[in-house]
Amino acid sequence: MSTIPENLKYADSHEWVLDNGDGTVTVGITDHAQDLLGDVVYVELPEIGSEVTAAEQFSLVESVKAASDIYAPVNGEIIAVNEDLNDSPELINEVPFEGAWIAKIKLSDSADLDKLLDAAGYSASIE
Repeated sequence: MSTIPENLKYADSHEWVLDNGDGTVTVGITDHAQDLLGDVVYVELPEIGSEVTAAEQFSLVESVKAASDIYAPVNGEIIAVNEDLNDSPELINEVPFEGAWIAKIKLSDSADLDKLLDAAGYSASIE
């Protein structure tokens, strides 16, 4: 059974979103997604300053099984990336909701958050 924290929002494409309360969000992939991927060996981080569009690919995670596109759950600008994933991509498997965030995004429109699933909605979508 996958862990699905209640304080996060979720995209159908298995990204989690933490509202930082200041017009920015932190984004990573869910426990369910990392479990499906298997052992993560590489994370392609987006470029700081790049614009992202909801539902479009902005990152890539490679595992021993496959490479998987990671989709932006919101519209905005990349303001930070998790450099720790360059040296330790396995953090995605070990701590998907703590140390394994992929990027921080400055929201273009906070209404984007209303389009995401809550924990119960995400849980239902993966059952």
